[in-house]
Amino acid sequence: MDDGRAQIIERGVLTAPDEVWDVAVRQAEVIGRLAAEPRVGLAAADAAADELGISRRQVYVLLDRWRAGEGVVSDLLPRRSSGGRRLSRLPAAVETVMTEVIRSRYLNQQRRSVAAVYREVVHRCRAGGLPVPARSTLERRIEALDPAAATAAREGADGARRLRSAGGDPPSIEGLLQQVQIDHTPVDLEVVDERHRLPIGRPYVTAAIDVASRCVVGLVVTLEAPSALSVGLCLAHTVCDKRPWLERLGLEAAAWPMSGKPHEIHTDNAVEFRSEALRRGCDQHGITLAYRPRGMPHFGGIIERLIGTMMQMVHELPGTTFSSAAERGSYDSQAMAVLTVGELNRWLALAVAAYHGQVHGTLGQTPAGRWAEGVAAGGRPATVTSETAFLVDFLPLLRRTLRRTGFTVDHVQYYSDVLKPWIARRDRLEKFVLRRDPRDISRVWVLDPDGHAYLPVPYRMLSRPPISVWEQRAAIARLRESGRAQVDENALFAMVEQMRQITEKAAAKTRRARREVERRSATPAPRAAAPAPPPLAEECADDTPVQPFEVIEQW
Repeated sequence: MDDGRAQIIERGVLTAPDEVWDVAVRQAEVIGRLAAEPRVGLAAADAAADELGISRRQVYVLLDRWRAGEGVVSDLLPRRSSGGRRLSRLPAAVETVMTEVIRSRYLNQQRRSVAAVYREVVHRCRAGGLPVPARSTLERRIEALDPAAATAAREGADGARRLRSAGGDPPSIEGLLQQVQIDHTPVDLEVVDERHRLPIGRPYVTAAIDVASRCVVGLVVTLEAPSALSVGLCLAHTVCDKRPWLERLGLEAAAWPMSGKPHEIHTDNAVEFRSEALRRGCDQHGITLAYRPRGMPHFGGIIERLIGTMMQMVHELPGTTFSSAAERGSYDSQAMAVLTVGELNRWLALAVAAYHGQVHGTLGQTPAGRWAEGVAAGGRPATVTSETAFLVDFLPLLRRTLRRTGFTVDHVQYYSDVLKPWIARRDRLEKFVLRRDPRDISRVWVLDPDGHAYLPVPYRMLSRPPISVWEQRAAIARLRESGRAQVDENALFAMVEQMRQITEKAAAKTRRARREVERRSATPAPRAAAPAPPPLAEECADDTPVQPFEVIEQW
């Protein structure tokens, strides 16, 4: 991972007003489709102009900016006007009014008529001093709505059932990374810590699979429960070249070329998939965030079958917990555990590489072969060169006021000389947007007031050790329990150090203490560390070689 010292450009992902961002997202859908064509004729440009409510010339301007940029939504955000004479057919503010009225007045079970909705549009436009659109314009916007979704909003799920095929068949996916399904699960395996080689519990895995090729494109193992961060880490693993990661695992010879930006990620409805950071991050990178329809679990069948098969393979490793207590029987999972999290990562990487080389029952060929065909037909998917820059777009965000001493976040102060120009005019600035990695809070990423770049700002006291959000919260809770009405930074870090010493002493005795030590050791270093040597074969499971995935999902 990058050392994170350079600034990261922010191009409107969080600073653009919602109505402006929504217009850019809509434009990206149309312009991105046009950009995929080798030549865009007048007829296609006119159709796009009519769909977006802009002129033909503006369609070509947006198309040029999309092709010259990186193919992300922020390439289409409005820029400073150069004084051109031609105006949009329909101002963005009017589009915003119509969108809001359709959402609040039309798409609900009161089932208002188009005439009533149009009257509300007229009222709001006149009240805001905006031009009034024609009723036919509103009707076209309503006709463009997804029929099933609109009917579900107005008549409920039962009313929309007639518009869906029997069983709600998932859409056909053919292109590489056209859809990537993501999900989490606890691993059916007890792992051990690096120091004492004693059990610390079950980790979690977040996996991503490309539907078209059935290739595993992202995989993250953590000791933390699934969260928005887990999703961001899995996406970062998906879009970046995996060779540096494989080298850190000591698997330089392993091949895992399946990487790139997904067009759509498909998830269930868990809370970690609905955060503002994930939504805006996906918008910024042109990734559609789609959710599994409730009551239709087969829409996520591919990733669930993959995870199920992975767990079946894990059941062959020493220390497995199996799928249930009944299946485990008298097997002592903790006594048999031998693999660390790092060794589990190595095993999974090798198992995935073996799976990619085996014929898939549904495809009739290997996933690696299908991927190679897709690359030959459509080119290699776009990857991301800076994992840090990509991950920052998906980190949890905070909003804080700048003070003379910098920023204070949960009793911890952050300061850097880069803040000095802003401190002088802080009374005229709104709250700043901050991003923070929960695994390491020794720095925050601060978005400059102009919204152009994220800058790393470290602890004000640089001698403080890196700690995680979980350690910080536990220390604050301990201080509260001890009767402290006020928590200050010195007391917080003193408590963290005291808790660490207690945990280190107890690590040889309790599983919980060992797990806490391992969670702390997983804190990402500011600079890339040298890759650890691969564990010896005899350190792993009872000399059993890594087995390939024999059966994978057949959806």
